[in-house]
Amino acid sequence: MSKLNLTRRGVIQTGAVAGAGLALPTYLSAAGHEGFTNAPTGSTVTFGFNVPQTGAYADEGADELRAYELAVEHLNGGGDGGLMNTFSSKALEGTGILGKKVEYVTGDTQTKSDAARASAKSMIEKDGAVMITGGSSSGVAVAVQALCQEAGVIFMAGLTHSNDTTGKDKKANGFRHFFNSYMSGAALAPILGKNYGTDRKAYHLTADYNWGYTTEEAVRTSTEAMGWETVAAVKTPLTQTDFSSYIAPVLQSGADVLVLNHYGGNMVNSLTNAVQFGLREKQVNGKNFEIVVPLYSRLMAKGAGANVKGIFGSTNWHWSLQDEGSKQFVKSFGEKYGFPPSQAAHTCYVQAMLYADAVQRAGSFNPCAVAEALEDFEFDGMGNGKTLYRAEDHQCFKDVLVVKGKENPTSEFDLLEIVEVTPVGQVTYDASIFGGELGTCNPGA
Repeated sequence: MSKLNLTRRGVIQTGAVAGAGLALPTYLSAAGHEGFTNAPTGSTVTFGFNVPQTGAYADEGADELRAYELAVEHLNGGGDGGLMNTFSSKALEGTGILGKKVEYVTGDTQTKSDAARASAKSMIEKDGAVMITGGSSSGVAVAVQALCQEAGVIFMAGLTHSNDTTGKDKKANGFRHFFNSYMSGAALAPILGKNYGTDRKAYHLTADYNWGYTTEEAVRTSTEAMGWETVAAVKTPLTQTDFSSYIAPVLQSGADVLVLNHYGGNMVNSLTNAVQFGLREKQVNGKNFEIVVPLYSRLMAKGAGANVKGIFGSTNWHWSLQDEGSKQFVKSFGEKYGFPPSQAAHTCYVQAMLYADAVQRAGSFNPCAVAEALEDFEFDGMGNGKTLYRAEDHQCFKDVLVVKGKENPTSEFDLLEIVEVTPVGQVTYDASIFGGELGTCNPGA
């Protein structure tokens, strides 16, 4: 087990058994309590937290794991209860899930699909995980989601932004709370047009995997629709750390905007190189040269420092939101860890809670009962306002944030400011546009 960096963690706090009086929902027969993968038989239930503990997205992975540990604490009755205090569903009571205390194991995805599948497989087969969640790469999410579909367990995706996860590669056993590339493009384009004009020439540097591809496509489509021209689009390896050789050609291209379809350490390094080359001081085509980062996180902003000032991007959630759910999560996370949570932490905490709530409402850990409880589930009180888990593709729909780097930050955490809360209607699309078949739920053994 040590090879895969799997670690069993203990129950955080005991509490009274709950759920004895729960009525079975109409869609779950009595037989549904048997015959599914890793049906819990004892007093505990095991989650599998599969996060990047090494590699380009390790910072996100560390914050995801913090959030998962906090969720387990709250589910088992510890701490201040967190988002159970604001969540519109009141099924959870801090007494475990259906009377069982939550335990967990962890794995290191290494931001590699093969490693992520191997660690998830071990958690399911050796540790009895009834649900897998986590990840900070869409390539990893797609791979692990497919594995969970085959194994007959629910996959609650962590940080994955590619359209593919709930598009062409969607699976009935997989669910995503995080927003996607299409939503980023739809939210960003009006802001970019308003601030930079509609006559622009864009040069894209794109991480060479499915998230990069769909993000580039989404931004290209939305900006070209308002008049921008794409002069070049160049793929960069996920393992790249020095982007100087990719930045130099931008200066000779005639472009006046550089779009960095990079995330995590890649974005920190590519943006740093772009600033070192003096792009932000250039004038091209009679316009100030601009840089755009389609997907932002606070952790990336911290890594890039002053280089993010004034640069627009989008984000799934931000700790400065003032709705009751966001304030509650910031309080709970901050009191435990001493700093505000990232969007990675937020989406992972919420996914763990949504899974637990669905089990409680369904009255069973049977993945098909859980899936049905999640489909077309509308909720509030978790940040981002009212949210729908759409049945057709298992994608959450909620408001999207457009942010930019603060010119005068007050702390190392106060680096981004929200410039627009894009209403969910502006980023909603037909479930069929990306292809793929959801298929049917697999309960496994």
